Amino acid sequence: MSHPEPGLVDVRPLADHPLTEAGAAALRMVAPGAVTAGRFGLVEYRLGPRSPGAAPHYHRTFSESFYVLSGQLTLYAGGRWQPYRPGDFALAHERGVHGFRNDSDEPASFLILFTPGIAREEFFAEMAEMRRSGRRPTPEEMTAFYARHDQVMVEE
Repeated sequence: MSHPEPGLVDVRPLADHPLTEAGAAALRMVAPGAVTAGRFGLVEYRLGPRSPGAAPHYHRTFSESFYVLSGQLTLYAGGRWQPYRPGDFALAHERGVHGFRNDSDEPASFLILFTPGIAREEFFAEMAEMRRSGRRPTPEEMTAFYARHDQVMVEE
């Protein structure tokens, strides 16, 4: 059995991971878990000015890290919302309550790293389809959707 050579073995050009628009948000699955053998998933996320992102929630089986590329991102951590700027990093471990939004008048872009690399692209694809179609799921449907994707919503 041959083994791959150490080093870089998978290069994905930009065309392989296009930007998906979803209202005031856009995201790009830079490296989904399917590409990284489940080791991690990497998403580039963009929020327009004064845009909601994700209300406080947690995940049971994976962590999320945030790295701000541009603009100002407001993250929920430690029970409060606080601004993060380019170069700032935040880590939400499994069961760590977190959320994000853009409270500023400028767009914000950031990376989200999921570890391990669960199929988070399915969550984002379903959310984008709901926004595109204008479909308003019932509270019961949203609870089932979140449960299917290991997302537990919490009150602030």
